[in-house]
Amino acid sequence: MASAFETVMQQVGGANLSRISQQIGADEATTQTAVQAALPMLLGGLARNSARPEGAASLRTALTDHVGGLDNVSRLLGDPDSGPGAGILGHIFGNRQTNVEGGVAQATGLNQGQVGKLLKILAPIVMAAIARKMTARADAPEPDGSLGNILERETRDAQQKAPGGLGGLLDMLDRDGDGNPLNDLGMLGGLFGTR
Repeated sequence: MASAFETVMQQVGGANLSRISQQIGADEATTQTAVQAALPMLLGGLARNSARPEGAASLRTALTDHVGGLDNVSRLLGDPDSGPGAGILGHIFGNRQTNVEGGVAQATGLNQGQVGKLLKILAPIVMAAIARKMTARADAPEPDGSLGNILERETRDAQQKAPGGLGGLLDMLDRDGDGNPLNDLGMLGGLFGTR
């Protein structure tokens, strides 16, 4: 089965990439690079949220709202300011969202506002990709297939597949310097659980 990184990249290619580029006001090549830089951050935030049982349970519940979301990605590419992306990002990154936007902006040449719009567009697509993966795994469970473990593997995969060291952006969130940025992605309470 394709990784979440591969699934999202497939969904945001071609005509969808053109549409996203127009929405954020950037050329397609820069937009694609920014998507590749943002995916490890989004997956890493979800992995951190699912590290505790209560966070994983809340995330599983939230994922049910996104089952089948990839069947009509163009619907997810509407106005990023009125869609579900902002709420999802608030739960994933909390008060670290500005840092994430700044890191992606610095690595790609986009401004922070453009990155913010891009993240709002990507967040529900990433949720739909994870929901698809979890639905498929329910039919064919694997050892060590907990949501947290799956998301950690997906994060590492995205970091490796992001070109030119862009996967390393997740490391900038390592506030305590322990080499594990996932434990620094403290989340806001609510949809995906608490810190």
